[in-house]
Amino acid sequence: MQRIAIIGCGGSGKTYLANQLAGVLDLPLTHLDSVYYDTDWNPLPREEFAEVQRTLVARPRWLVEGNYTETLLIRLAAADTVIFLDLDAVTCLTGVFRRRLRYRGGQHAEDGVYDRISWSFVRYIWGYRRTMRPRVHRLLAEHGSHAELITVTSRRQAAALVAQLRAVHRWSVR
Repeated sequence: MQRIAIIGCGGSGKTYLANQLAGVLDLPLTHLDSVYYDTDWNPLPREEFAEVQRTLVARPRWLVEGNYTETLLIRLAAADTVIFLDLDAVTCLTGVFRRRLRYRGGQHAEDGVYDRISWSFVRYIWGYRRTMRPRVHRLLAEHGSHAELITVTSRRQAAALVAQLRAVHRWSVR
């Protein structure tokens, strides 16, 4: 696990899991929201965003979290591991609202949290498994078959994954 892409619906826990795994595995971490948005919520131009990702994944070790299916192929082509957080809509919406309560909105680059809730974002989350999940599965099958795919379907599974990797890493360092 030297080149990890974490993907999944908004509110699924990508940022939290990435922060945990980067610490356990000592991997350089990039939160794509921090690359994509400036401080005024303006997005980076599409080709510039893609070029930044090409540069990131050219490194020998990395962990990149974020969905951005338009540029997912860049990450899939270089990843040795893909972690797909495939949580239900209620869990994801709960995650978004908990994030709002904790951070009170806005951008918190030190934690990788970019909290901006809109009705279109809520609708996106509600329909993710119906509309986006099939697209992600298709992209994984077509462009990520060389990578180990870890599908996480609950917060408990995510915590178990971190605990398992922490135990393995601790043992291998001895």
